[in-house]
Parts: sequence; C-alpha cells; structure tokens
Amino acid sequence: MAPMPNFIDTSPPGHCIFCRLVAREIPAAIVCEDELTIAFMDIGQVNPGHVLVATKRHADNLYAMTDEEAAAVMITARRVALAAQKAFPSAGLTLLQANGAEGGQTVNHFHMHVVPRHADDGIALSWPRKEPAPTVLADYAQRLKDAL
Repeated sequence: MAPMPNFIDTSPPGHCIFCRLVAREIPAAIVCEDELTIAFMDIGQVNPGHVLVATKRHADNLYAMTDEEAAAVMITARRVALAAQKAFPSAGLTLLQANGAEGGQTVNHFHMHVVPRHADDGIALSWPRKEPAPTVLADYAQRLKDAL
C-alpha cells in the first residue's frame, strides 16, 4: 500500500474530520450515503475510484461499532465496489480497514477503503507469514471459539 500520510486525526467525537464531513461542515466529494454510512472520495487517491466508507455515527474503530453499522458498511462498500468496477474497470479490488496506530489507522473514526486495483499500481499488501503448526492453529481457533 502507499505510504501512510503523516496526518493522524485525534480529535474528540463530533470534532473529528469525518464527523465534520458527515455534518457537512467541510467539503467532500460524496458518492452515496444511507442512514448509517457515508461514502466519499479519498483525497489521497491511490487509484481512480478510491472511496472511503465510514459510519455516520462516530465510532473510533471496529470495536466501537454496532453489528448493524458493521453490516451497513459492508453493504455500502459492496455497492461502491460494483459502481467502481463500472466507472473505473479494474482487474482487482482491495478492501482495507485499519484499527489503531499499530494497525495503520490514521483517522480515529471507523472507515473502510475501497480501492480499485491494477497490475503494477504500486500497492503492496504483504506481511511475513509465520505458518504455525496445526496444533497451534487449533489452539488459536479454540481460544477464539471460547471468546465468542
């Protein structure tokens, strides 16, 4: 992925850049919106058609969202992806959502990137594979099942 900008918005709820956008206090190229979500052009376009889908209600991250908001974001992201494929035909698509500074989140308001992808577009999504043993994976799965 392109390098993350140096901008990190740490504004309180109601004052963050995306809350201000939802309130129409700042301009944005809005693509669509519904009761729970808003989709708008990312000002840092990675490829033509790069859209952010955000919750209208301020939620810092995935952990602060409701199930209804999470479902609405995915529905809006899919709608935007289908439109982007028509408007900006591409060979692929990346949905990216980051939580916390360590996860690469730069605006503390839940949002998902919808990015049309092309060969050699400069975006690299790779990480070191650890490939734990099957018994370790089974342990991880059980821990998650117990947490559910």
